[in-house]
Amino acid sequence: MKSIIVTGASSGIGYATAEMFLKNGWRVGLVARRADRLNALAAEYENAVALPADVTDPAAMETAFDTFGYLDVLFNNAGLFGPAGPIDELSLEGWNEVMQVNINGMFISARLAFARMRRQESGGRIINNGSLSAHVPRPGSVCYTMSKHAVTGLTRALSLDGRPFNIACGQIDIGNAESELVAGLKAANPQMDTMDVVHAASSVLHMAQMPAEANVQFMTVMATKMPYIGRG
Repeated sequence: MKSIIVTGASSGIGYATAEMFLKNGWRVGLVARRADRLNALAAEYENAVALPADVTDPAAMETAFDTFGYLDVLFNNAGLFGPAGPIDELSLEGWNEVMQVNINGMFISARLAFARMRRQESGGRIINNGSLSAHVPRPGSVCYTMSKHAVTGLTRALSLDGRPFNIACGQIDIGNAESELVAGLKAANPQMDTMDVVHAASSVLHMAQMPAEANVQFMTVMATKMPYIGRG
């Protein structure tokens, strides 16, 4: 049975992706802070393992990875949008919160996955959740946009550094999948074009199922009528 850890698995894209993999017979490690949501999902599937942990806590994350064991794929997904507005109206506290989760949290998860995969003969695969904001930002999204550009750098670096160890790294950049994050944005802009989050989840599954000799390094999945300019 193939195995994957999904971070941010308690809601949104993470939850939909975890459920997609569970339905396709994968053993899935569910990582997020909300233990109640993880336990509820794990109760529905015998191939699910609830691993409550904060992605910014190195010790808790190491315990989660050790508990789960052998790992074929990491979906490095946990993230938050954070405060919105012109840069001079944003607090350093808000900025630091976004960087802690979107950069430090993804680094911690990737580091743990890489360490395990390099010791495995079969290697492994890391899939980072980027965003269209890694290409074109939304107005007032400087914290989120900077963090997602950093994720692209992580993907490129791991793609190179993973080669000697048979570790592939790819990134999915998702635009306007129906999730809690997008729901808040849509409430302020009811005309926003969106897509069912299941399409994002099935795209991650496609990337994860690639054979070892192939890699989707970058994939963009977005609502069909979603313009790039100003609404990344």
